[in-house]
Amino acid sequence: MTLAVIPSRYGSSRFEGKPLANICGKSMIQRVYEQTQESSAVTRTVVATDDTRILDAVNAFGGEAVMTSDTCRSGTDRVAETANLLDISDDEIIVNIQGDQPVFNPLTIDEMILPFKDDPEIAMSTLAFKIMDEREITDPKDVKVTFDNNGFAMYFSRAQIPYPRDGQTGVDFYKHLGFYAYKKCFLDKIITLPTGTCENVEKLEQLRVLEFGYRIKVVITPYDSPEIDLPEDIERIEKRLI
Repeated sequence: MTLAVIPSRYGSSRFEGKPLANICGKSMIQRVYEQTQESSAVTRTVVATDDTRILDAVNAFGGEAVMTSDTCRSGTDRVAETANLLDISDDEIIVNIQGDQPVFNPLTIDEMILPFKDDPEIAMSTLAFKIMDEREITDPKDVKVTFDNNGFAMYFSRAQIPYPRDGQTGVDFYKHLGFYAYKKCFLDKIITLPTGTCENVEKLEQLRVLEFGYRIKVVITPYDSPEIDLPEDIERIEKRLI
């Protein structure tokens, strides 16, 4: 069994009610839910929310949703709470789906969980995409990731990494897409860790894992997954659906 959880909050300082935003006739949360179900690897999809408006919207289109605490530190903590509410066993794979990326390719989920089959020691993986748009290299809303020769993350940052000090050209930069897969037992471990220093500074929950000495496998995907941060982003996403 592979459980996919879509953390979904109504409140947002930049775009309140974003999960319910209309995108070509469907709410964003419905589009993300339906894309998730297209993955051959996912056997169950659940929306994890702290707001009854989202719960009602998911139930209305026939999806499955659960209410979680409104005090979760991050999406990861909300996913963990959901997995425990559903009594998922320790050895199962849990996938954390970004709720603001409604046109992601379902194949990326299959790609992300493949390392677990190849290496039993892997406890967590995530996705990265080679940046094609130069603007994203320095834009702080696009998180960058660097990884070692074995494909494990060294750092995630809103800044440009690596930084070409001497003006080198031809450097590859990778954007973090924000999807995660974990073994349930490792997910439970993450939520017991205190908030990391770098996690707090950069506001990136995955840094908690690195700061406490654990590894994250980075899977490079050929499929980009644009996100909706602000209302004006919707038009750009809708053009992909027309």
